[in-house]
Amino acid sequence: MLRRRPPGRSTRTASSQCLLAPCVLFDVVDRQVAHDGIGLNQWGNPPGNPGDFRRSPSGNNGPVAEPMISHVLLDFFGTMVDYSPSRTGQGYHVSHALVRSAGSEVDYSGFLRAWSEECARFDERSAADDSEFSMEEVARAFLARLLAADPGRALTADFVAAYLREWNAGVVYPPGIGKLIDGLAKRFHLAVVTNTHQADLVRGHLAAMGIARHIDAVITSVEVGWRKPHPAIYAAALGRVGVTPADAVFVGDTYLADYLGPATAGLRAFLIDPAGQHDIPAARRLRSLADLPERLGMRLS
Repeated sequence: MLRRRPPGRSTRTASSQCLLAPCVLFDVVDRQVAHDGIGLNQWGNPPGNPGDFRRSPSGNNGPVAEPMISHVLLDFFGTMVDYSPSRTGQGYHVSHALVRSAGSEVDYSGFLRAWSEECARFDERSAADDSEFSMEEVARAFLARLLAADPGRALTADFVAAYLREWNAGVVYPPGIGKLIDGLAKRFHLAVVTNTHQADLVRGHLAAMGIARHIDAVITSVEVGWRKPHPAIYAAALGRVGVTPADAVFVGDTYLADYLGPATAGLRAFLIDPAGQHDIPAARRLRSLADLPERLGMRLS
């Protein structure tokens, strides 16, 4: 079974705890007002939204799709892979050594503190409007702060590469993910829609997982310029794969970014919420991504 890590993530994550899969720093109360204003029906969609997943005649949570969907849009971090969003927990000694070799005298604890502060500053800017920033942007600002000079493109690129190698130590591929994606791809077109500060990061993981061939498109917040739950990223995803909201479902593990945001855009959404933290229809709640095929009327052998 695919499992999320860490369990019990709240709808509001501290800005000091995530970078590559960005935090959503919005007031849940404000977002809930927007949610209530939509007037979602009992299946979690705007009234009249075609293709609602209704209860099957047997009374279980099985879906009846009207019309048949053709595309599944998947979040990546926390949905397709387990990961640690920490900016410090993985250990960044190689990245620190690189900064020291460039002329900074900062010690390791000071390095981590300065990095967290710089990332938090960029997060605060993004929180105001859902705009996205790149690893290059935050890394260049961070290095300039420690070196008291423009680090240049080469050093910035070297730091980003070193940092990502160390951050990736917290990314874990769940057992069975390859078989699961292979099964879904036999019936649906698949795309990944993810918040990230580095465009090639997710594509690299998909290749390493051996499932890149099953993914028709990868839409990243840093390339679109807007992070989930901004409407622009869902519109970009639908445009890239050439379908309307009625033709697709969205699956993820974060309420605002992967459930409320897609619903606002007219998509049917499933939320990975094993602890039942959010008030959503039972038919839309998944324990893990492994529950999705059954909800879509599939049985994987």
